[in-house]
Amino acid sequence: MQTDKRTTALITTSLLIGLILSSLDQTIVSTAMPTIVQQLGGLSLYSWVFAVYMLASTTTMPIYGKLADLLGRKKIYLSGLTLFLIGSALCGLAGTMTELILFRGIQGLGAGALMPIAFTIIADIYPPERRGKFMGLFGTVFAISSIVGPIVGGLIVDFFHWGWIFYLNLPFGAAAMLIMLFSMKETISTEKRSIDWLGALTLSGAVISLLLIPVLSGDHQSQGSISTGLSSTMIGLFGVGTVLLALFIWIESRVKEPIIPLHLFQIRAISFSHIAGFCMSAGMFGAIAYIPLFVQGVIGVSPSIAGYILTPLMLSAAVTSTLSGRLMSKASYRAILVPSLILMAIGFLLLSHMHLETTRLEIILYMIVTGLGMGAIYPVLGTAAQNAVVPALRGVATSSSQFFRSIGGTIGVSVLGALLTQQMAGGLSTLSPSMTGLTAEQLQHFTDPQVLLDSNSRTALPAEILHILQQIFSDALNLVFLVGAILIVVSLIASILIGSARLVPKSATTKQSLTQ
Repeated sequence: MQTDKRTTALITTSLLIGLILSSLDQTIVSTAMPTIVQQLGGLSLYSWVFAVYMLASTTTMPIYGKLADLLGRKKIYLSGLTLFLIGSALCGLAGTMTELILFRGIQGLGAGALMPIAFTIIADIYPPERRGKFMGLFGTVFAISSIVGPIVGGLIVDFFHWGWIFYLNLPFGAAAMLIMLFSMKETISTEKRSIDWLGALTLSGAVISLLLIPVLSGDHQSQGSISTGLSSTMIGLFGVGTVLLALFIWIESRVKEPIIPLHLFQIRAISFSHIAGFCMSAGMFGAIAYIPLFVQGVIGVSPSIAGYILTPLMLSAAVTSTLSGRLMSKASYRAILVPSLILMAIGFLLLSHMHLETTRLEIILYMIVTGLGMGAIYPVLGTAAQNAVVPALRGVATSSSQFFRSIGGTIGVSVLGALLTQQMAGGLSTLSPSMTGLTAEQLQHFTDPQVLLDSNSRTALPAEILHILQQIFSDALNLVFLVGAILIVVSLIASILIGSARLVPKSATTKQSLTQ
C-alpha cells in the first residue's frame, strides 16, 4: 500500500485514536466500578465486567487478523470499531449488572480488532526503517493511557454519571471512523477466498473454555476454597478446551485458508517471540495488579495514592518504548530484548524483596527499573512477528502475537492471584489464640486480610495483629513477584533463541502493494 504523507498522517491519527480508546477502556472502568456496583448492585458479578471483555477481545484477535488478510484491513478495522462503539453506547445505558456484562461482551468483541489491525496497517503504510519508530510510539500511547485512565475515570464518577466513561468513546470513535473511511484506500483482490469458519468456531470454543478456568478459579479463591462442584466444572472446561484445541489444530492442518497457519510457528522469530510475549505478559500483569495491593495493604497508603502508584512504572516504560522504535532500525530484536528483559527481571527481584520497612521512594525506584526494562518489549515483539512474514500474512502474524500476550496476561493474573490467596491462607492458618492473646472469635474477626485495605479497620486493629497481618501479606506478595521474575527469565531465554533477525532496511526490500 503506497500513500502520500498527508494520507499516512491521517491514517496514523485514526489508528492512534482507536488505540487510545482501547487502552483507556482497560483502566478507566476499574476506577468507576465501585460507583457502578453501588448504583446497579450485583457485587458478586463484579469481576465478570472485566472477565467478559477480556474473553471476548482475546478470542476474536486471531480471527480478525485472518479476516483482515482475506477481506482487507480497512473493512475489518471499521467493523470492529463500530461494534466497540455500539457496545460502549449500550454499556452507558445499562440498568443492571447483567446488562452491563452483556454489553461489555459486545464491546470486547469489537475491541479484539483495534490493536492487532492497527499494528498491521502501520506495517503496511510505513517502510521497515520507519516502522519501528511508530510501533514504539504506539507503545508509548498505551503506557500513558494506563496512567490517564484512572484519573479520567475518577473525575467522571465524581462530577458526572458513570455512563460517561463509556459515552466518552463515541465522539472520538466516530472521528476515527470518518478519518479512516475517507483517507485509507486499499486494493483488494477479487479472487474468491474461503473463510475457515469451522476453525474460528473451534478456536473460540477452546480459548473461552481454557480461559474460564483461571477466571473462575481466581474469582472463587477470593471468596474461599474451591468447592467440589467448581472443581468438576474446571475439569470439564479443561477437557472441552483440550478437545476443541486438538480439533482446531487438525482443521488448520487441512484447510486452504487457516485462521492461524501452522507453518508460521516454524519461523523462529514468530514462535519464540510468541513464547516471550506470553511469559512476559504473565509476569508483567502480576506487577501491575499487585504493586498497588502491596502499598495499600502492607505500607498502608490511602486508596487514592495506591491508584497513582504505578505512574513511575508507566512513565519509565513510555521512555524506553519510544526509544525502542529508533533502536529497531539499528539493532537486532535480540539485542534490544535481552538487556530489556534482564533489567525487568532485576526490577521484579527488587520488588520480591519489599518488606514492611520499604519506603515509598524505594518502591518508586524499583518500579522505574522495571518500567525501563518493560517499555521496549511489546513494540519489538510485535514488529518481529509481523516483519517475519509476507504482507499477505501480516494481519494474522500481528494478531497472533497480540493473542498470545493477552492469554499470558489473563492466565498470569489469575494464577498469581490464586498463589497469593493460597499463601495468605497458609500464613493465617499458623495463628492461634494462644499466640495472639485473643479469643477465637476476635482472631477470626481481626485476621480477615480485607481489613488491611480499609483505613478505618486498620486503625481498629491491635498493633501486634496489624504487624502480623502485614508480614503475612508481605511474604505472600514477595512470592508473587518472585514467580513473576521467573516468568521474565523464561521470556529472556525465548528472546535469546529468536536469533539475529532484525528490521530489513528499505534498500534491501522491494516495494509491495497490498493485495488482499
